Amino acid sequence: MTALSHPPSVPYIASERQMLEAFLDAMRLAVTRKVDGLTAAQAHSTPTTSSLSLLAILNHLAWTERRWFHDSFGSEPIDDPKWRGDLTEEFSVEGDIEAVVEFYGTQCERSRELVSTLSSLDETVISERFGIEVSLRWIMVHMIEETARHAGHADLIREAIDGQQGD
Repeated sequence: MTALSHPPSVPYIASERQMLEAFLDAMRLAVTRKVDGLTAAQAHSTPTTSSLSLLAILNHLAWTERRWFHDSFGSEPIDDPKWRGDLTEEFSVEGDIEAVVEFYGTQCERSRELVSTLSSLDETVISERFGIEVSLRWIMVHMIEETARHAGHADLIREAIDGQQGD
């Protein structure tokens, strides 16, 4: 299972919202594909100088989706003992590949559903955790940046595991 069941099409001409949604979905799929074909040991491994594993990246991104979309616009505060602001907890992950990919996919789908209910990228909310006002546009751009950054990390980790390069 992946965050998307098909490769997203990023349009060359579209509305700002359509482009933001498409680029975010493309990055979600890119990072999810990095665990395809790996054993659990490989997906948990940290073969570079970084302490990150591919599953830790997916787990972190799942919580990041939840935090920015649902904790902010969804009025759904995160009440999980693993998330209290300490990223070491978020980046440490147990469980099999399928469970982590499913958790990430579920958070991505919930984010898509939430975004579809908001009429404008200019809608704002006060993030309770960070105490700042943010717009949906800012959250979407931030999530593209965050997911793309970790997709780059995942590229390097996957190449170190088995030599696979690219999406």
